[in-house]
Amino acid sequence: MTRPPGLSVRLKLTLSYAGFLMIAGVLLLAAVWMFLLRDRPTGDVGVLSFSNFLRAFNPRNFGPAVFGPAAVMVLVFLLVFGLVGGWILAGRMLKPLTRITDATRVAAHGSLSHRIRLRGREDEFRELADAFDAMLERLEAHVVEQQRFAANASHELRTPLAISQALLDVARQDPDSDPGELVERLHTVNARAIELTEALLLLSRTDQRSFRREPVDLSLIAEEATETLLPFAEEHGVTLETVGDVTPADGSPALLLQLTTNLVHNAIVHNLPEHGSVRIETAVRAGFVMLTVENTGEKLSPQLVWTLTEPFQRGTERVRGAHAGVGLGLAIVRSITRAHDGILSLAPLPGGGLRVTVQLPSPR
Repeated sequence: MTRPPGLSVRLKLTLSYAGFLMIAGVLLLAAVWMFLLRDRPTGDVGVLSFSNFLRAFNPRNFGPAVFGPAAVMVLVFLLVFGLVGGWILAGRMLKPLTRITDATRVAAHGSLSHRIRLRGREDEFRELADAFDAMLERLEAHVVEQQRFAANASHELRTPLAISQALLDVARQDPDSDPGELVERLHTVNARAIELTEALLLLSRTDQRSFRREPVDLSLIAEEATETLLPFAEEHGVTLETVGDVTPADGSPALLLQLTTNLVHNAIVHNLPEHGSVRIETAVRAGFVMLTVENTGEKLSPQLVWTLTEPFQRGTERVRGAHAGVGLGLAIVRSITRAHDGILSLAPLPGGGLRVTVQLPSPR
């Protein structure tokens, strides 16, 4: 953005300092005249001549005869002192701002690792510098996360494409192969690629917070997700239990349903081979509402649980069936929770399994 040139802030501050100093000097001289010399005849006041300026330097000369020249010299001194002193003082005061500006230019060229680290006592400039450093730190972490996510997404998307290419190459080299089997395998690979793409689009949407908030009831959303996944749970031999009273919240019903569905789906898939269970609970607490999903399963280490919300992490890699997912389930849950200003926490259960808790702010 191009703008016409203007006065620098340092020059404006210098002129301001000098101007205020001149005003203070004029007021002081006016007070001296009003209270000390106003009773003297006007003719006694010295004229602004060279000889009177010289007389003003003689300490034996005082009174109205040298007041005018002395006043002019005092104002000239204040003007010079205000300009020089103001220029130096403004430079010292604006020095932190120069460092902040330089850091901004460095960051604008893509170097997010640069930090200002402004020393000194707390003031407005230090507060601005600390806020800028914190912003750069968050941006750097976000960029690193996005780069890692893009690399993982590219790898995950390349896999079904490579499988499809391999299947087509085999079919082209073997004209007698069964086309029905080829179509079925291509359909499975294509469905997985579509599922992954939709998950990536959903993750991008929640990161941008491009949705409209409205009143929702988490207990109804939990019941809807449970009813939808009930046949899937019966197929895996897992029982579902939903408890909780009315749990009002503000947010996107579609995204919160996706969040709950992902949690319940993961709890069903990562469960005991038989006689597993999943418990979904909603509750209202002081200042927030809670959605908790617990499931039975194998014991998990805290180190493993800490990585489960990272994109394309599939726990212990123990699931490799048709419902293995794309590794974005809990990443989407974390993104939706963050977009709703909530807190996501995961904790392994002592007897095996996982407890996932989503805390959302209570509606105002």
